[in-house]
Amino acid sequence: MDLTDLTALQALDELRKGSISSEDLTRAYLDRIDRLDKGLVQAYVTVTPELALEQARAADARRRAGEDGPLLGVPMALKDLVLTRDVRTTCSSKILKNFVPVEDATITKKLYAAGAVLLGKTNMDEFAMGSSTENSGFFPTRNPWGDLSRVPGGSSGGSAAAVAAKLAPFSIGSDTGGSIRQPASLCGVVGMKPTYGRVSRYGLVAFASSLDQLGPLTADIADCALISEVIAGHDPLDSTSLDTPVPRYLDALTGDLKGVRLGVPKEYFVDGMEPGVEASIRAAIDVLRGLGAEIGEVSLPNSDYGLAAYYIIAPAECSANLARYDGVKYGYSAPDAETVWDDYYKTRGRGFGAEVKRRIMLGTYALSSGYYDAYYLKAQKIRTLIKQDFDQAFERYGALLAPTSPTVAFEIGAKVDDPLAMYLNDVCTIPVNLAGLPGLSLPCGLSEGLPVGLQVIGKALGEETVLRVAHAYEQARGGPLARPELAAAS
Repeated sequence: MDLTDLTALQALDELRKGSISSEDLTRAYLDRIDRLDKGLVQAYVTVTPELALEQARAADARRRAGEDGPLLGVPMALKDLVLTRDVRTTCSSKILKNFVPVEDATITKKLYAAGAVLLGKTNMDEFAMGSSTENSGFFPTRNPWGDLSRVPGGSSGGSAAAVAAKLAPFSIGSDTGGSIRQPASLCGVVGMKPTYGRVSRYGLVAFASSLDQLGPLTADIADCALISEVIAGHDPLDSTSLDTPVPRYLDALTGDLKGVRLGVPKEYFVDGMEPGVEASIRAAIDVLRGLGAEIGEVSLPNSDYGLAAYYIIAPAECSANLARYDGVKYGYSAPDAETVWDDYYKTRGRGFGAEVKRRIMLGTYALSSGYYDAYYLKAQKIRTLIKQDFDQAFERYGALLAPTSPTVAFEIGAKVDDPLAMYLNDVCTIPVNLAGLPGLSLPCGLSEGLPVGLQVIGKALGEETVLRVAHAYEQARGGPLARPELAAAS
């Protein structure tokens, strides 16, 4: 048995039966990372073998003592913007290349408390700004599908690629405008963005604070339900955290869709969508109809303005959040600066990449005197209208169905010099963030041999319905998508 073929729940079952140990499981992943990651997939920025084996042995000792836990002994990967005490956290940026936090994020503490074992930190677009992981300050991650010539999506491309390449049984990503769901779609795995406030953001390095949300990337829906339950819950350290009970998400996976009403927003089948993507989405909708769901078309007219509103709001928030990287407090500081202002200019000029600089300038301009009302305030009004569209749709429907990405994974370098073309990758995911809703992407087929993602969108705190719909579809199509085979370079 290849231990890296196991899902998190399957691994947990074997651990509980005593047929494998956490140390054996962890070594299997570390060996696979050693063979297939560096120079090939490049999903990890930092691998933590010593810590992982220490945690795995501790998990095995706890089992021998009769203890159990929701993830006791199961390895994981964390996107490299989640704080990890004594483990480098870079946001894939040169400005934080050597930053080692002194505390864990709340989500890190929750996963450790559940017994998870940290394999390492995954690559990303710098400060989560991008849709391909080509904006990493270190190196691009490659999609395990095909010949490693395509992007894994972004900004959580490393997290998605790690699961797709069986370099981790599950990983944590962040989603500001689609950064969990879009790479999940392109890599053929499951990715969930929870309701805004459902998962604590304390210890998440901020990009756009009113949009950022942490969530899991997994091999199947059952794992997604399990991890979502572990990481959800109120956190007094996060002022935006929702103080509501967390249900048993695994109990929602009934397979029964009779009486469930599902809406299909017509605006999400956008111009430029690849025919193979649309065909796969339409076929998936037919499968759900065959399972007893009632399907109807719905209109979300203001979604057409979502992309424009997002690229005012998110850069505005990023320009404020990234002001702290000034060469004085922490992170990189230009060694040849002669004055405080010179230090500021040189530190930020050398430490930030092109995309981060672009968004800081966009946001600062939108917030500047004379332009605030024309841009930022108007974008916030559009955000309200988008939320109202969703509210009206959910008066009639339990969940909505849409493409996750209008395309399959594209070639590395194909869009890197065209920011607008890159931004359009998130056209189907951004409105969900603007409205603060839960959204999930799961594989629904292949187009030209590459994965296509179906997006299931729920009302606020509607994760149970989203998971129920996604699981019913996954089971109807015969289980999760088989992950690609990889071979080490000779």
